[in-house]
Amino acid sequence: MQKKSGKKAGIEKTPAVKIKINGTWHEFEQGRDIEPETTLSFLLREKLGYTGLKVSCDEGACGACTVLMDGKAVLSCMKLAVQAHGHEIVTIEGLPAGDPVIRAFADQCEPGYGTALQCGFCTPGFVMATKGLLNENRAFPGISAAAAVIPA
Repeated sequence: MQKKSGKKAGIEKTPAVKIKINGTWHEFEQGRDIEPETTLSFLLREKLGYTGLKVSCDEGACGACTVLMDGKAVLSCMKLAVQAHGHEIVTIEGLPAGDPVIRAFADQCEPGYGTALQCGFCTPGFVMATKGLLNENRAFPGISAAAAVIPA
């Protein structure tokens, strides 16, 4: 007697992709919500609406798409969404309003500093890359975000 498994013969259901994004767990079904080739940047920006994340070169050269994965800076255009399964992702929208790195970058746009950030399109990626650098470089525990961003 054949055992009933509830699955059609020869068809395996792909496990759901679970990602914690900006503090909230999301579950995605492959083939319905995402495809195996869906990039993390596409998922975050186009499917979930995190438009602070920018995609410019789409080949990992510019850094505009940088997000934090488990606290480390990653280029979301070079990561597949399925590779983020079980990980925590933070986008620029997930940082607190008073984040010192955001403040340090914003201060660079104040009168007297010039326009070091130009149009600002890539700034979210710069902020996230700096957050990742500060997260990884704990050798200087007393350094402030402003000191890390603003040259002496």
